[in-house]
Amino acid sequence: MSAYLSHDRPTSVQDRLCKAVREAHSKGFPIIIEADANAHHTAWGSTDINSMFTTKITLSKENLQLLTVCALSKRGMMLQPDILAYNEAIMPPPGAAGSGLANNAFSGHQYKHHQTGSSSSSGSALALASTSANNAKSIQQNVILANAGLSYEDVLNDDFQFDMDGHDVMVFLHIQKTGGTSFGRHLVRDLDLKRPCECQRQRKRCYCFRPHRNENWLFSRYSTGWKCGLHADWTELTSCVDIELDKNEGETAKRRYFYITLLREPISRYMSEYRHVRRGATWKGSRHWCLGRQATAAELPPCYSGKDWLDVDLNEFAACESNLAANRQTRMLADLALVGCYNKTAMPAHERDRVMLASAKRNLAAMAYFGLTEYQKMSQYIFEETFNLRFAIPFEQHNTTISATAVNNLRPDQKKRIEELNSLDIELYAFAKNLLFQRFEHLKAKDTDFEKRFANLGNIYYKQGVTEFNWDSNIDEALSSDH
Repeated sequence: MSAYLSHDRPTSVQDRLCKAVREAHSKGFPIIIEADANAHHTAWGSTDINSMFTTKITLSKENLQLLTVCALSKRGMMLQPDILAYNEAIMPPPGAAGSGLANNAFSGHQYKHHQTGSSSSSGSALALASTSANNAKSIQQNVILANAGLSYEDVLNDDFQFDMDGHDVMVFLHIQKTGGTSFGRHLVRDLDLKRPCECQRQRKRCYCFRPHRNENWLFSRYSTGWKCGLHADWTELTSCVDIELDKNEGETAKRRYFYITLLREPISRYMSEYRHVRRGATWKGSRHWCLGRQATAAELPPCYSGKDWLDVDLNEFAACESNLAANRQTRMLADLALVGCYNKTAMPAHERDRVMLASAKRNLAAMAYFGLTEYQKMSQYIFEETFNLRFAIPFEQHNTTISATAVNNLRPDQKKRIEELNSLDIELYAFAKNLLFQRFEHLKAKDTDFEKRFANLGNIYYKQGVTEFNWDSNIDEALSSDH
């Protein structure tokens, strides 16, 4: 079907288009709509949001699983599904019947393409509406995203192998205060590799090259540095990694990307960030890049004057509306282009939160790997089984932390306020925990030697390829603002 929609008012064409979509929905027919929708939204470069965008959101709420295609400035994004379904999805509890990952509700089929230079304020748009007669509630993820990498579903195949000698690249999305520093060091120091990472004491940097040529297989703080910005988020990394590796290696390559990350219980993470900032950390080097530009001072006004926020009171820390500590994990995993980047006037706050949370859930579910700080052993097992790589040491689980003590010492009103500030992260973490247990049960069921494997994680009989030197064990608590 094709259609032209008026830029300033609804017409009979729009009514007929909606009728056709409903008809296809009722009969289970997939359809493709090519249209000049004249839809204005700041996410793809417009200066305003018009009623045509509102119409599409309304269709989504009618469960028509509407998919829109928008020409994003300096960024390709096509066939964007109705990700809001992720907020309504009910996942079965771990171990329950049907909770195995053979269920395609969270399958992801993604294709990497290079960015386009096209820019349009209204642009042409495509929409695809599809249903499943057998499983109308399943969430479809036939998504094309710029450099979004291979999904977890893609690596479930029995013949999958992370090809370190080919063009496979692991990209670590490092969210502050989730244990990412320790995990990042495990990646460069403790993997049992044919060619170990070569680490330099003074620079705290490692060369993680492929077995037979000097190209990076790992994109992370300790291997490549903060090439896409300090603690770059999903939005920044997916539009940057390919370009930076091309620059670094002097050639364009068709790489397979595997995104990985860690999450942490939100209240403990928030308190850990508060303590870190209180000691002088700032992360001023973060770019907050989205759709070709940095966030403006008006969009992200500073919470303090001077060089840092030293000795800030918890209530003052929580009172700053532009403090990115709140719901940090959701924001860093979401595609911020969907909500107008850091422009909070682009849509109502409740709609922004809803879209951002759904996007974060979808991106997390599609990642090749994620772990949870509170489940170190399980996270290590899932990583090793997913990539068929082995760590030479077991991950340590610290159940009692200073941040956990700080949480226990909060007054009821303080704890309630922090929970409100991190409500999106709390929901995201519950989603992640459920999904982690599903992945674990699935891998466990496939592993005929599970009991022995799980009991001896990290206990390979010699540490082949492990770099033997001692970085500062308190690096997580250092006052520098680059981690």
